Order: sequence, then structure tokens, then C-alpha cells
Amino acid sequence: MPQAKKDPGVKKVLEALNQARSMELQAIHQYMIQHYVLDALDYGQLCANIKLIAVDEMRHAEKFAERIESLDGQPTCDKAGPIVPPQGPKEIFTLDTNLETNTVAAYNKFAAVCRQAGDSLSSNLFEQIIAEEDVHLGYYQETLEHIKTLGDAFLAKYAATSKHTGPIKSFVKVMAKEDF
Repeated sequence: MPQAKKDPGVKKVLEALNQARSMELQAIHQYMIQHYVLDALDYGQLCANIKLIAVDEMRHAEKFAERIESLDGQPTCDKAGPIVPPQGPKEIFTLDTNLETNTVAAYNKFAAVCRQAGDSLSSNLFEQIIAEEDVHLGYYQETLEHIKTLGDAFLAKYAATSKHTGPIKSFVKVMAKEDF
């Protein structure tokens, strides 16, 4: 039986959702590599925070997949781009600031596509995830600024700190409890 032709608005929404999913998949891979690098450098708390952000990105990827499936689409398993090889802390936080900045901008455009197509559920999903990505972005920006202005003194604060994340499995939830 031939597949029913999808409404053009639904096709655009599915494209936006799949593009977002591929961006999340790229972020997961990138952040986990960085987590391992920071662990090897013994920056425990920086390592733990990036791991928690990667877990947030995993949740986002799954939420996008669930929405895609609810619209009778096929979730992508492709990453949006290549993974940058391991680097030092300054390069990691510069890259991550850029990734999150681009993600927030793209997701705002995707939310508009969904609204224009009359899909408030997908638009709301983007809005919820933008709020979490904004927390990630704020952390990356602040950490990068501290690394730039304080250098090794700032990084020494994190040397030999615990990399264990405890029972909380979301960076956003951790940040909601801290004065940042």
C-alpha cells in the first residue's frame, strides 16, 4: 500500500525536528569526548558538568525522536557534523559556547517553522529545550570567561575535584539549585 502523502507543513516540522535531533546527537558525542579529556586532565567537576550536559542532550534527542514518531516520521541517527578532536579546557569551552549559541539560534528558527505549520506541540517542545540549552550556554560562557581572565588559577580550583555526579542526572536540575 503506498504511503499517504504528508502535508507540506508536517514535512517541514519533521525536517526541523530531525535536524534538531542530529544536532543533539552531535553534541552528545562531542561532550562525551570532552568529558573523557577533562577526566584525564583531572578536572573532576568540569568533567562531571559536561557529562551531565551530555545526558541532557540525550534526553533532548529522545524527546525529538518521540515527537517525530508521533508525526509518523522516522527519527534520524545521523550527527549534524563532525566531532572535533580532544582539546584543552579553553578550546573545549570555546567550542561548546559556539555549539550552544548556534543551537539556540537554530531552535528558535525551528520553533517558528512549527508555529507557522500550526504545530504548537512541536513549537512548545523547542521552547522547552531552548530554555535548557540556554542554561548550558550560560555555563559555558561563564566558565570560558573565567578561564580567559583567571587562567590556571581558575582551573586549579577544579584540579582533583570529584567527577561523580551523584543522584541528579540533569545539568539543568543541578544549575537550578545553584546560585550561578
